[in-house]
Amino acid sequence: MKNYLIIGASSGIGKQLAQQLAESGNQVFATYHKNKHDNSSHIQYFSLDTREEDIDLGFLPEKLDGLVYCPGSIQLKPFHRFKDVDFINDFNLQVLGAIRVIRQALPQLKASENGSIVLFSTVAVQQGFNFHSLVATSKGAIEGLTKSLAAELSPTIRVNAIAPSLTDTPLAEKLLNNEQKRQANSERNPMKKIGTPQDIASAAQYLLSPQSSWVTGQIFHIDGGMSSIKF
Repeated sequence: MKNYLIIGASSGIGKQLAQQLAESGNQVFATYHKNKHDNSSHIQYFSLDTREEDIDLGFLPEKLDGLVYCPGSIQLKPFHRFKDVDFINDFNLQVLGAIRVIRQALPQLKASENGSIVLFSTVAVQQGFNFHSLVATSKGAIEGLTKSLAAELSPTIRVNAIAPSLTDTPLAEKLLNNEQKRQANSERNPMKKIGTPQDIASAAQYLLSPQSSWVTGQIFHIDGGMSSIKF
């Protein structure tokens, strides 16, 4: 049995991943900000707001085999309508939050001697989409952090990121809240469908597992081919 920390496990990809890891017999330490969950035999939930400077991970065991940082946001609008505070708040959640958690969990990850960190980017960093300047700025920083930490923490800890395209989670609800929007977004994808939490969680589970022991510093584009296929 391995120990995993999932930050932002109350919904979407984080929730799906926590369930998959628990079903495989692992011990999962899961955090939530707003949506509280009951503890189960293999999942323990803790309240945590990673936007705060002084976060407390005192609930962690002495050894941690993997860490996944899931919190994110999607605000899409023209660049000129964003204020400085929008970029500051988004960076605080998506980048500084990850940094705070990783910094505090490093001793436990190092104790594993084969730890794995999984972060999340977006297809918009590589492709460049209209109205995505806010999220692409933060997630671009996540990709840089991924590669820098992979170099610095190897060979003890592996660090990778997953860059999905649009996925059917509560975070994307405004983009998928009627059949017309769902169909239009499906047609934009080479696979003609929208990703599911299972698609992304399965990739994260692989990156946490011993099967990916020779994988680090990579940005995995789990996006239905959107980042590499022109059609």
